[in-house]
Amino acid sequence: MVYTCPMHPEVRQDHPGNCPKCGMALELFAPSLDDGNDAELCSFSQRFWWSLPLTALVAVLAMFGHSMGLFLPQTQSWIELILTLPIVLWAGAVFFVRWAQSLLNGSPNMWTLIGTGTGVAFIYSVLATLFPDSFPSSFREEGRVGVYFEASAVIISLTLLGQMLELKARARTSAAIQSLLGLAPKTARRMDPDDSEVDVPLDQVRIGDLLRVRPGEKVPTDGVVEQGSSAVDESMLTGEPIPVTKQVGDKLIGATLNTTGSLVMRAQQVGEQTMLAQIIEMVAQAQRSKAPMQRMADTIAGYFVVTVVGLAGVTFFVWGLWGPSPSWLYGL
Repeated sequence: MVYTCPMHPEVRQDHPGNCPKCGMALELFAPSLDDGNDAELCSFSQRFWWSLPLTALVAVLAMFGHSMGLFLPQTQSWIELILTLPIVLWAGAVFFVRWAQSLLNGSPNMWTLIGTGTGVAFIYSVLATLFPDSFPSSFREEGRVGVYFEASAVIISLTLLGQMLELKARARTSAAIQSLLGLAPKTARRMDPDDSEVDVPLDQVRIGDLLRVRPGEKVPTDGVVEQGSSAVDESMLTGEPIPVTKQVGDKLIGATLNTTGSLVMRAQQVGEQTMLAQIIEMVAQAQRSKAPMQRMADTIAGYFVVTVVGLAGVTFFVWGLWGPSPSWLYGL
């Protein structure tokens, strides 16, 4: 089996794991019929729905807590910290893993920005909550240093929502591919040289094998009629509503339905060579492909990330070296 990244199709390996470029979970290059539920989609859905009410509480406290006077200023910071901890350390943990991978692999992307932004905002807010007296008096209002827990929580929750919607869209495409895979029969009735017949798994059919297709059965693979005559329903592949009469020498398409007579066919294309397999491959390739605009956006995003992080770093060091005391805190 070959696994590939949905965002970077050039990444391929022979075992499941995460993409070394963006950290997304790798998926099968060629989907199989027995694929189970998307574990990544289930994980992101669970993380989003658990973090949503916590994020809403943090956002409400940040916007209206002070004006409503529900808590003392420093107490409010502690409450926001407690509510944000599971969002950052659990729900957003996957984003920080991807952030680390983007740095280690030297491939800046949106995870670089998300991880840096939410991480710095959270760490700064934790320090401001734990050690408010370490900050200049100009940073404090009523004994409380301003915190940005709501920024980290909202960004992580919105990113989880975006990832969940993207994975659901890909899951619908995968479901369409699996429905195509379900058109093919599981077995074929092979005729041996002694005229005996035996049911064999479809992946054991070889080019040149003689196969019997009885009325009501699906044609197992692409081939040509050797004996018999029958009407074959090809609507599931060609859209033709009327069954087509097939006689000796006529072509048969795998996964079509034999309706009336019994046929003996010779296999000519098997496995990935069949028309059904090629249709499935085209759908899968379309799912993995990127539009020209998306490729251009990815290229621009790479430079954008480097520019933003670079400007932020320069600003921090300029404030730290030449700003008023305590310069490094002002720079942060």
